[in-house]
Amino acid sequence: MEKSASLKFCSGTLESISDCLRDRKSSDVRVAIVNYQQSKMVLPNFLIVGAGKAGTSNLMARLAEHPEIYIVYNEPSFFALEGQSLDFKGPPGADVLINKNGVTTLDAYRSLFEGGKDHLARGESSPLYLYSPEAPQRIKHYIPDVKIIAILRDPVERAFSAYMHTFSRGREPITDFKAALEAEPSRIRDRWNWIYHYQALGFYYAQIERYFKLFDRDRVKVYLNEDMAGNPDRFFADVFRFLEVDDRVSVDTSKRALVGRVPKNKTVHQLANKLAALEVPSPLRKLVKSVAGEGLRVRVASKLRRANLVDKRQLSPNQQQKFLTDEVKSQLRQTYRDDILKLQDLIDRDLSHWLREDSQR
Repeated sequence: MEKSASLKFCSGTLESISDCLRDRKSSDVRVAIVNYQQSKMVLPNFLIVGAGKAGTSNLMARLAEHPEIYIVYNEPSFFALEGQSLDFKGPPGADVLINKNGVTTLDAYRSLFEGGKDHLARGESSPLYLYSPEAPQRIKHYIPDVKIIAILRDPVERAFSAYMHTFSRGREPITDFKAALEAEPSRIRDRWNWIYHYQALGFYYAQIERYFKLFDRDRVKVYLNEDMAGNPDRFFADVFRFLEVDDRVSVDTSKRALVGRVPKNKTVHQLANKLAALEVPSPLRKLVKSVAGEGLRVRVASKLRRANLVDKRQLSPNQQQKFLTDEVKSQLRQTYRDDILKLQDLIDRDLSHWLREDSQR
């Protein structure tokens, strides 16, 4: 008790704490200094935890327009990755971005928010937090009073959107969505990056329940993607009130951070991917390699892919069927059915439209 009282008495600036404890044990001094330093370090007071491909990028971009909100980009994913050696896998030749952008130490994570000390709200978006079983406990440990935002999307549409995201960027070698779903269990076993867990990411019930068990309900906001799309002004005003910033601020809701695009011609897309990876017939490989170095091949392949991409909303129903067939869509709806029914009770929202065969949002 005496030691605790003396430590508590020594307060103020770092210099005054040091003077106060000069004649005491060096361990006492270190404890007081560390406590002081930690009290001055900045951490986020809100997190967007997912889901990936449900509108988190658009949400972040609009929040960044608010003068009282400080945003950290690039999905640091610290609370899912703390202490890990990042070696997630992916297709041959594809960048595994999480290995580059992931943050694994508390000091590195804190440094991201240094510029946000004077903002009322500081946050980041890492969709892996919703999927990761470890993230909620770590968030509760480090920032117990944080506010949590989750935005959910029809899991069938979300899974397909994630597939098209990787496929259109040359990071998904499987050209058939159904085949990619069938490859998912082995990819999970082989520690592929989480974005390739197309189907598994859509089982929201257990993911949301983890947060509800650890945090008071008034600190967790669960939205649907259609809330933002249907009435964006009302949606963002509600988010601002939740974050306790000025809800009268207007943001440009006409913008979209990411527009879903798909290859117009699968053959051209495959050709570009093979060129980048030098997957050409053996007789041609040496010739292509001598004429075009790796950097040039990648640039040409990237331009070819971009030129072949179109806004998916421009595709006719027949063209869309080539990517997401009614059969696969129906199978996924059945797979998610029980989870959706439990989820709607958990979050008290009607999700019956996610179960309809004609659902498309």
